[in-house]
Amino acid sequence: MTQSDMAIRARGVTLALGGGGDAPPTQILRGIDLDVAAGSSIALLGASGSGKSSLMAVLSGLESASGAQVAVAGLDFTGLSEDALARARRGRIGIVLQAFHLLPTMTAHENVAVPMELAGAADAWPRAAEELAAVGLGHRLDHLPAQLSGGEQQRVAIARALGPRPPLVFADEPTGNLDAATGAAIMDLLFARHAATAATLVVITHDPALAARCDRTVTLSDGRIVADSAA
Repeated sequence: MTQSDMAIRARGVTLALGGGGDAPPTQILRGIDLDVAAGSSIALLGASGSGKSSLMAVLSGLESASGAQVAVAGLDFTGLSEDALARARRGRIGIVLQAFHLLPTMTAHENVAVPMELAGAADAWPRAAEELAAVGLGHRLDHLPAQLSGGEQQRVAIARALGPRPPLVFADEPTGNLDAATGAAIMDLLFARHAATAATLVVITHDPALAARCDRTVTLSDGRIVADSAA
């Protein structure tokens, strides 16, 4: 598979945090190699503290690796500054977290449209309305987050992540704050939007049933990949 077929190509990813004085830094990631094919879905599975969310942070440009060669969505992330990583994420990467991070004083429509408008999208407002309709919230455009249920807020967060049409979407425990039935509906929606947009989907989870829905499962333990299997 060629470089152009890859949404992610990472080599030797390490991450060490803390330290100082006589205290050594804590090793979080310990030399991870990972290729992810464009358009595929992959689950990063592992217990709490295994390193899966830290790996997502590095691969999404939210955290700079201590050491690595990382190419994401066609751009070399290696050695980029925090500001450069923020610019690199724009339009390339969408992120859905279990904490919805909606702005409480903005409507659902504003929460989706304003980030796209700030990024320079000329059609931010109609596209935001389309994305909200696609997640079943076309009738809730003018509602504030406090007027929406947890499941509806997560739908807004998915619309916000997918609105810019990014080629790569990360979802970090996206149903962690939802009840089982609502969480299942949100995952159905996320996979449906993945199929509709052909974006690469990386799901971080500790749930084997959710991981089984992906094309491939990568299991982490103590900052290392310990298993890698296709569905």
